[in-house]
Amino acid sequence: MATTGRPRDARVDAAILDATRELLARDGYAGLTMDAVAERAGIGKAAIYRRHATKQEMVFAAAIHEPELPGRPDTGSLAGDLTALVQEIVDHLTSPAASAAVLGLLADLGPDSALGVRFRERFVTRELADIESLLDRAVTRGDLPPPPSRPDASTVHALVTGPVFALLYLQRTPPDGLSERLGPLIATALTAAQASPGS
Repeated sequence: MATTGRPRDARVDAAILDATRELLARDGYAGLTMDAVAERAGIGKAAIYRRHATKQEMVFAAAIHEPELPGRPDTGSLAGDLTALVQEIVDHLTSPAASAAVLGLLADLGPDSALGVRFRERFVTRELADIESLLDRAVTRGDLPPPPSRPDASTVHALVTGPVFALLYLQRTPPDGLSERLGPLIATALTAAQASPGS
């Protein structure tokens, strides 16, 4: 079957993300422009827009994670899986690029509903699918009951990302040991909620 368009060049993809990270660390989120990224990467600005429709999408892909997430390994327990997930989020949010971008990025996403919807479709839905798989494994192992009693992915997403963000960006807690504290705590909360009367 014939395909349309040219295949994307992985070298250009990497050059854009690398340039974005470097400029975020140097100039901050507010000082970052598509023109500066194109110049730093040695490409035309059109090449960026073929990959990222907005500055916000480009920044999130460079500073936090790309739209596609790698498969998550099975640690053998719900607590282990959640600890690994929390550690991944901590790693994403403590890079120099993320530290420079996160607060400005959230401010930009807040007032623009169309941008927020597109951002959710491109990034958050992947995160939710990742958590869905983690929860399905927990059901298979017997760590959690099957749906509809099983906790939903959206709630678990909030339980995982919210505390990490609050500890790192609001309380300025050092990242060391966060995953070991939060992962088992969230696992205990989920299993206790399912075991409580009336749940």
